[in-house]
Amino acid sequence: MAEYAIHVPFMARCEAYMLSRKTERSLKTTGQNLSLARRRRQISMLSMAERIGCSVRTLARLESGSGAVSLETFAMYLETLGMLKLFEDLVDSANDGLGIALMDEQVPKRIRRKPAGKASGAL
Repeated sequence: MAEYAIHVPFMARCEAYMLSRKTERSLKTTGQNLSLARRRRQISMLSMAERIGCSVRTLARLESGSGAVSLETFAMYLETLGMLKLFEDLVDSANDGLGIALMDEQVPKRIRRKPAGKASGAL
């Protein structure tokens, strides 16, 4: 059974939700990697916040792995780093092995011809 932590997002709605430990670790690692990528490019937090149109506090939450930061802010961050294409490729349906396998299970083994004389409606 997975362990879960309860988090309250820093937003007006303040709804509690369950976040798995695996997801929590992944968000934290992603935030750390974003911070490192920004610092390697010699971009200050203030400059990055100005470029992506958010507050320094929001940027700090993103880099700490908060899940309460918008997807739009995340995408703008990646665009500023020149990494937006990686984000697009992340969920490209061509890379969805499980989805493709599930679709392939639905492909019929055989296709029967329709009896002659009935109009199929095809041109």
